[in-house]
Amino acid sequence: MLMRESLVDRGLQAHTETPVVRMLPDTHVIKIGGRSIMDGGRKTVYPVVEALTRALETKKLIISTGGGARSRHVFSIGLDLGLPTGALAQFAMADSLGTAHMLGTLLAPLGVVAIPPEMFGHLLPLFIRTAPGVIFSGSPPYSVWEHPPERGRIPPHRTDAGTFLLAECFGSKTLTLVKDVDGVFDRDPHKHTGAELIDEIGARELSARNLDTLPFDRVLLDLLATARLVKSFQIVNGLVPGRIEAALAGERAGTVIHAGG
Repeated sequence: MLMRESLVDRGLQAHTETPVVRMLPDTHVIKIGGRSIMDGGRKTVYPVVEALTRALETKKLIISTGGGARSRHVFSIGLDLGLPTGALAQFAMADSLGTAHMLGTLLAPLGVVAIPPEMFGHLLPLFIRTAPGVIFSGSPPYSVWEHPPERGRIPPHRTDAGTFLLAECFGSKTLTLVKDVDGVFDRDPHKHTGAELIDEIGARELSARNLDTLPFDRVLLDLLATARLVKSFQIVNGLVPGRIEAALAGERAGTVIHAGG
């Protein structure tokens, strides 16, 4: 069938729906925010490192990092120069790799290190079986092939999206995004004191609300709608003790966003 038909034929695409193998079903993918956690230095990073250290005693962790303020600086200059989205995405990859190495240095006594992106995807199953955890740059390798966004020129697939895609590919047990807010609010909690926390919500409903701001890459709502293995993810406040461990244990510790309505 694949030899006879065009690969863009809708009928052919529908016939390729088959069960998908979970390559690393016992792993937990966790994203440590760049601006929200890493940029805060010792005050915000060390408590997160302590939480990860405790979690690594019982769980296999695949850890990603964001680029933080450095990525925003690059975007600002690149936008001013008129650079295309693909070029901006390529520059941002270097920043998230830098924070990955910082976090890897702090967790090195446990045997956890940052793995270069050119070998990470191919050797992840080996690394996760020989070490308690691994760290990678959360930036997806779209680089100059990044999708043009609907609005503006900032790359839509950033480190949250790259982390999601990694969890989806390897079929990890949980996906947790660690930020500096308790979850998703109906309004920006940094600007509105009366903002209400949303405990749990479906991707379609959240997308329909069209909130002005979200604490994660908005494209995750589209990715979640078409994912085969990752059916939900959770956003937790890494600055509150116990939230990370609770999320990794499968408890609701922030906002859970699930596939569907």
